[in-house]
Amino acid sequence: MSSEFFERIRLGCAAVADRARSVRIEADALDALADELSNGPPPPQINPAHHYIGEPDATVAFILCLDAINFGSGYFPYLVKRPGLSGYFTVATSLKELWERSGPLDAKQLESLTPADCAQITGQDITVPEVAELMSLFARALNDLGAFLSDRFGGDPTGPVSAAAGSAARLAELLSKMPLYRDVSTYDGFDVPLYKRAQLTSADLAAAFDGEGHGHFDDLAELTIFADNLVPHVLRRLGVLAYAPHLADRIDAERRLEAGAPEEVEIRAVALHAVERCVGLLRARGVEATAQQLDYALWTRGQSPEMKAYPRHRTLSTFY
Repeated sequence: MSSEFFERIRLGCAAVADRARSVRIEADALDALADELSNGPPPPQINPAHHYIGEPDATVAFILCLDAINFGSGYFPYLVKRPGLSGYFTVATSLKELWERSGPLDAKQLESLTPADCAQITGQDITVPEVAELMSLFARALNDLGAFLSDRFGGDPTGPVSAAAGSAARLAELLSKMPLYRDVSTYDGFDVPLYKRAQLTSADLAAAFDGEGHGHFDDLAELTIFADNLVPHVLRRLGVLAYAPHLADRIDAERRLEAGAPEEVEIRAVALHAVERCVGLLRARGVEATAQQLDYALWTRGQSPEMKAYPRHRTLSTFY
C-alpha cells in the first residue's frame, strides 16, 4: 500500500513535468544543487521554541491540530505576525502557548471552535476580510478534525497513529478522509495527487518523537516533498525552476494565482519532480538522501532574508 500511494504522487507529478507549459527544470542548476548537497542533507528537525514537545498524547494532539491548519500561505500577507516570525511560525507558536497554558484541545472542543476562537488563539484581527476568511477555514479544519477523532477513534488523538500501524502512507490515507486534506488537482484531464499536509503529519511526528513510538513509520523514506509555495520559490531562486515570462511577471508583481489553475499545479508538481530528480542524482553520487530531507533543507533555506526578499506565488488554498 505504501509504494502505491507514494507512486501515484510521483507519477502524477512526473506527467505534469512532461507536459508543463509554464514551468521547466534547468538540468545544470539541478546538478549544481546536487553538488551543493553532496555531503548529505541535514536531518529534519522540529523546533521546540515554536512547537509543543511534551507528554506523548498531548504532543500527538498538537501535531494533528497544527497540521490541520498548516495552510493559508496565500492569506499570510494579511496576518498579524509576531516579531521576526513568518505566518506559519506565528500560528505554530500561538498553538504551542495554548497547549502550555491550558493543555491540549480535546475532540469535543475542536468540534465547537468558531472563527472568533481561532482568531483569539492566533492573535488575529477578524475584522480584516481576508483574515476572517482564513479563520473560518481554520475553524472548519479543526471542527473536521474533532469530528474525525470522535467518530472514528473515540476522541483519542493517538487513534489515527495507532491505526496507521507504522505506515506513513496509511496515516495520510486516513487523514485524507477529511475534505480539506484531499489535496488532488486536475491537470490536462488527469488527477495530480500531492497530499502535502497528509504526508507532513508523519514527518512531523517522526521529528517530534525521534522516530520512536508515535513517530515510528517504516515507510518514512518514501515521503515526497510537501509541495507548497516556499520550496518551489527556493528552487526558482536557485535557478532549478524556470518560469515562462507571463508567469514570472505575475508572481513578481505579487498577483495571486487561482487554486487549481494550470500554472499553480505546474509550480507544485514540477517542484516535486525536480526534487525527485535531485534525490536520484545524490544517490548516484553515493549520498543517502530522501525527498523529505531535501524538503527540509530547502524549506529551511526559504526562511533566509535573501529568499524572503523576492515574491513567491500566492494562492488562496486549504492545501498549503
